[in-house]
Amino acid sequence: MSDATIAPPPVARKRNAAWVLRELLRRPRSAFGLTVIVLMVGAAVLAPWIMPYDPNDQMFDGLSLEGAPLPPSAKFWLGTDLLGRDLFSRLILGTQTSLIIGVLANGIAVVLGATVGITAGYFGGWIGGVLMRFTDLMMAFPALLLAIVLAAIFKPSLLIVALVIAMVNWVQMARVLYTETRSLAQREFIDVQRAIGSSTWRILGRHIFPHLVYSIIVFGTLGISTTVLLEATLSYLGVGVQPPTPSWGNIIFENQTYFANAPWLVFFPGLAIVLLALSFNLLGDVLRDTLDPKLKGRH
Repeated sequence: MSDATIAPPPVARKRNAAWVLRELLRRPRSAFGLTVIVLMVGAAVLAPWIMPYDPNDQMFDGLSLEGAPLPPSAKFWLGTDLLGRDLFSRLILGTQTSLIIGVLANGIAVVLGATVGITAGYFGGWIGGVLMRFTDLMMAFPALLLAIVLAAIFKPSLLIVALVIAMVNWVQMARVLYTETRSLAQREFIDVQRAIGSSTWRILGRHIFPHLVYSIIVFGTLGISTTVLLEATLSYLGVGVQPPTPSWGNIIFENQTYFANAPWLVFFPGLAIVLLALSFNLLGDVLRDTLDPKLKGRH
């Protein structure tokens, strides 16, 4: 058996964080997405210092004489809501909510999906069969409907909403990593490692996982946009983050009756949702093209 026959597939080893960052900033799509993400993360982290008003303060001058929300102005940059609260301050605090749930839920989904997919792909047999049939069963349920049912069963909170979203988002990661792991596990260089007595943990850690890490990063990045959209949907439907904690979804829900007369109450939180989801999608798309060692001739 020749060395060429048993050689593992190539793994890009020189693509460190600095190289990846340069590639992302060099491309307009990922540069735009990264800029928006950095700005929103900065706003979430610095929220206590940059919010001009208490987001839950119902200000006496926050409504018109007729009791209607105020439009954007020099005092209230994005206007006020139906209770006279500053919309800009509530959107900033809502950014915290969306990012916390997006990162936490997606992190749990990535860990769960990777564990199921890699385990099923490497061991195969009845273990792989049971795990992947369970994955198929989860994929058969409409994700939004399942999330609504789970959120309705448990008392909504940031942690519960994150767990609910993770429970319906891990299956895609598991399916992709199962396919890739199964293909790697059947390669001859893995058979050689088994023949020389390498342990399962060594094979998984040193010879399989390095070839999966780019897929995990890309799907993890793309998955955040899905969790942000799903959190906003659940909050809009009343089974997500509960008032008075602001989230972009429940801000739209609370103010939707004023859409005709005060469209800024729906437009600005909707724009925030679209921008954040689009930014993570753009970033994940470019990361896939940049990190995938099988894309020949690009870099």
